[in-house]
Amino acid sequence: MDDQDEDLGAFDPNIPEEGPSAPPPGWLDDVHGYQVPKGEGDNPLYPPPPDYNPQPELNKNTLVPIVRVPTVSEDVARDALLKFVESKWRYSSKPARNLTFKELQPVTVYRYRLETYTETRTSAWQFESYNGQVVDGPQFGMSPPPWDIPVPPPARYTDKVEKVRVPHSSFVKPCHKCNGCGRTRCGNCHGRGQKRCFGCNGTGFRRRPGNHKSSGKTRCSACSGRGRKRCSSCHGQGYNTCSVCHGSQRLLHFIQLTVTWKNDITEFIPDRQPDFPDKKFEKVTGDPFFVDESMLVYPIQGFPDQEICDVSTRMINEHLNRFSSTSRILQQRQTIEMVPLTHAYYTYNGKDYSFFVYGVENRVFAAKYPTACTIL
Repeated sequence: MDDQDEDLGAFDPNIPEEGPSAPPPGWLDDVHGYQVPKGEGDNPLYPPPPDYNPQPELNKNTLVPIVRVPTVSEDVARDALLKFVESKWRYSSKPARNLTFKELQPVTVYRYRLETYTETRTSAWQFESYNGQVVDGPQFGMSPPPWDIPVPPPARYTDKVEKVRVPHSSFVKPCHKCNGCGRTRCGNCHGRGQKRCFGCNGTGFRRRPGNHKSSGKTRCSACSGRGRKRCSSCHGQGYNTCSVCHGSQRLLHFIQLTVTWKNDITEFIPDRQPDFPDKKFEKVTGDPFFVDESMLVYPIQGFPDQEICDVSTRMINEHLNRFSSTSRILQQRQTIEMVPLTHAYYTYNGKDYSFFVYGVENRVFAAKYPTACTIL
């Protein structure tokens, strides 16, 4: 340390340097029922209670009714195509108005959807500045296990996250960042409150412009000749209020339970029309002619489309394996929709074309269209 650094002043040794922003390992005591498993980090995942072993209900009536394949008329198909053309500025509406339909061919499209509504509970240590608030600690009793804490659920199939403080898990400790001091040494000036002036390198003088002789000096205007400036980070105090406890010196630690309700949805549509992109179905609705709901649904049987039956069995097993080990399954719902799809064949100016009308909304997909406006 040189003389110029000594001139910046001494720091108070009672003001500590900044400690860790999070409690170091071993800083917090284990609470019964909330021990963090090794390798799980700070947010262990709590599985359902050991006696929670959901099973599908006995085979009830999962037979699906036969439904009629929906069709569209020529007027509906033409109107849908006109709306489609209006959204494409390079397309002319003339072919849509004057085309001649050859055939409107309905295509049977089923969409199977499985919804599994789950509740998951995780926990983690949290803290806040202690300013004399009530401390709900172990002196009031043992903390209840994660799944014994009552938390009102939202409407079914609604995603939501709720954070709850675990009863009797709170206690007060000195702040780990400032070691209970309420303030920490300024890292910018190292607790001295001043910094060497960069304009004159701490000499208090600058060379006059155009004069390279050592005698041609002038007092530094940046520091008024002092060679040092007040630290802008701590305003010359040499310390800052602790960013963790905000000066309160102590922290209230507690376990925070995070309850997550989530509706996990998996859909499947058999690929029965190679000329139509299945991704288009994701943005349209269908007619849900079959809805089955229970805590655990039973695989569909006897439906004319065997692929739907097979998919129902596979998805139900996948959801059960994926969610039952970490979450509580609250409800399941399986749905079969008939998604309207009509392949419209037509001619215009002696050439053959086609387009698709799909969804209850009568959207249109056309890979080719007779004419486009010429860009001049």
